[in-house]
Amino acid sequence: MHAMVLNHAGSPLVWTEMPDRQPGLGEVRVQVLACGVCRTDLHVLDGELPHPKSPIIPGHEIVGRIDAVGADVTGLSIGERVGIPWLGHTCGTCPYCKAQRENLCDAPSFTGYTRDGGFATAVIADARFAFPLGQDGSDVSLAPLLCAGLIGWRSLKLALDLAGGGASGAKRLGIYGFGAAGHIVAQVARWQGREVFAFTRPGDTATQDFARRLGAVWAGGSDEMPPEPLDAAIIYATVGDLVPMALKAVRKGGRVVCAGIHMSDIPAFPYEILWEERQVLSVANLTRQDGIEFLALAPKIGIQVQTTRYPLVQANQALADLRAGRFEGAAVLVP
Repeated sequence: MHAMVLNHAGSPLVWTEMPDRQPGLGEVRVQVLACGVCRTDLHVLDGELPHPKSPIIPGHEIVGRIDAVGADVTGLSIGERVGIPWLGHTCGTCPYCKAQRENLCDAPSFTGYTRDGGFATAVIADARFAFPLGQDGSDVSLAPLLCAGLIGWRSLKLALDLAGGGASGAKRLGIYGFGAAGHIVAQVARWQGREVFAFTRPGDTATQDFARRLGAVWAGGSDEMPPEPLDAAIIYATVGDLVPMALKAVRKGGRVVCAGIHMSDIPAFPYEILWEERQVLSVANLTRQDGIEFLALAPKIGIQVQTTRYPLVQANQALADLRAGRFEGAAVLVP
C-alpha cells in the first residue's frame, strides 16, 4: 500500500510505500476509493490537537470497498462499499457509551488522528464504525458526507433544539463559515423549510454568491449583522472572535453552536449579549446513530456536494488550498 504520512507536526506529508496490513479481530480492510480533506486534518498537521499517533496517516472522510474481513465481523462482506468517519472506535463500557453518548467516550480512537486514516490506498477500520453506502452516488461526492455532512447534521440537530421553541420554531439559521460542512448543512436546512443566512470571510463575494445559489436568503461578511435576528447559529469557522458576533445576531432564547474540534480563543464579551437565555455549546464528534440518520436522509434531500479532486500524491497541495480558501465546497483525494 501507499500513503501520505505525517511524520512530524508542522512538516509536509510524505509519499510512503508500506507493507499491506491485515485486519484483526472485529476489523475490515478497505481499499480507498476517495477521501475528503477536512479542516480537522489541518489541526492534526499543525499539532493543534493533543496526543496524536505519530507517525500518522491523516484522513477521516473515507469511501472504499472492503477487500478483507477479520474474525468476528458480521453484517459486512468483501466487495461492499462503506464509509469510514472520524470516530473510529469506542470502548462501549464507559458511562457515556452506556448512556448512548458514545461521541463522548472516555477511551475513543479517531480516524486519521489516533489511528491511521484514509490518505492512503488502503485502511484498516473497526467494522462497527464502517457505514454501508450502497451503490448510489459517486465515491467523490459521498466522501465529504462522512465528516462535513455528519458533523454538520449533528450540529444542526443541536442548533435546532431551541429552549422553549423546539426544532419547528427555528426558522432562521445562521451559518458562519460556508465551506464543506456549511454548504451541505445549508441544503439540509433549506430542504427542511428554514431560511439560511450565510456568513463568510469579509469581502469574500465569491463564496457569498455560492451561498445564494444554494438558497441562502442573505449572505454577507462575518463582521456584519443579519437583516433580522436569527433563531440559531452554527459556527464552522475556527475563529473564536465569531462567538460574540453570533450571540449578538441571535434572538432571545437563541442558540450558538460551535461545530469545530478546535477553535482560537473566545474573547471576553459583555454578559448582556448572553443574557435573555441565549446559549453557547459545542459539538463533539458523532455517534453511529448520527451516521445512520444522515446517510439515510441525504439521498432524499438530493444534496449536491461541490468538490475539487486531487490525486492522492497531491495531498499537500489540497491541504494548502483548503487553508487558503482556494475552492468552494470540499476537496477530495483520489488514489
